Amino acid sequence: MNCDEARPLIDASVDRELSAADEWRVREHLAGCAQCRSAAANVEAISRVTRAASYYRAPESLAARIVAALPPAQSSPTISDSVRYAEPARTGAWRRWLHGWWPLPGMRGRAAGEGGTGGAAHGAGGARTAGAPAAGLAGFAGAVVVLCILSVAAVLHLRQPAAGGAFVEELVASHVRAQISGRDLDVVSTDRHTVKPWFNGRIDYAPPVEDFSAQGFPLAGGRLDYVGRERVAVLVYRYRKHVIDVYVFPPGVAGPVTEADAPRASEGYSLARWQAAGMTWWAVTDAGPDALAGLRAALDARLADSRSGSG
Repeated sequence: MNCDEARPLIDASVDRELSAADEWRVREHLAGCAQCRSAAANVEAISRVTRAASYYRAPESLAARIVAALPPAQSSPTISDSVRYAEPARTGAWRRWLHGWWPLPGMRGRAAGEGGTGGAAHGAGGARTAGAPAAGLAGFAGAVVVLCILSVAAVLHLRQPAAGGAFVEELVASHVRAQISGRDLDVVSTDRHTVKPWFNGRIDYAPPVEDFSAQGFPLAGGRLDYVGRERVAVLVYRYRKHVIDVYVFPPGVAGPVTEADAPRASEGYSLARWQAAGMTWWAVTDAGPDALAGLRAALDARLADSRSGSG
């Protein structure tokens, strides 16, 4: 990426509106370009000043002036009339709902007075009212507890490992974005001795890189991408006329999901997940699941040969 390509993306980068791949390329360019870093610093300064600016609320007199400037009301009811007419009904509905949980002052006595036929009945209603606020308060507290439990359950559900949902969607989106943008390769080479060293210094781990041309899966190269807010290595293989993106990273990025829980397809794309050589492997392709099974078998066989050779 050169300066002409990076400058239009700086604003979007500061506002965190870029895709993961474009964000990485902009940051890579900024690391080696002082002029673009200065431009990015100016944009960040303007953004900080804008966020720190005081907020001024419009005076209430402005609303009065706007209303006075409006044309005369038509014969049909206006919005304000509708709101005014509906307000008593809404208020009554809220009072009835709240009364079911926590009796309001005077409501229980009024209900008892209407239901009774004399002073004795009214007195009985008053006696029953003494314990009603406590019972209503207990019911209201119970409702609050239930709502809290539901909220906690929802939060825990959202914080479950993302491999079955958002993480898989990120993988598929990354694969599709790379194909559409034409930026699916940062390093183009069929030689694993070229692709593997390219990742040195760009990520904090060394992904195993193998070429499987003899098995029908030639290595095309690799790239870096952001998945699960982590920078990960992506090995790109070809299978006939299809592309297979293989995401390789240390365990933990996708959460502690078991292989049986990993989905086999998403939005028409085949997926596979496995553990090998101390790494987590995710493969995504528009080819059939048999292609991923073949690639995995080739990788497992190569790793087994390497272990036996080293032993």
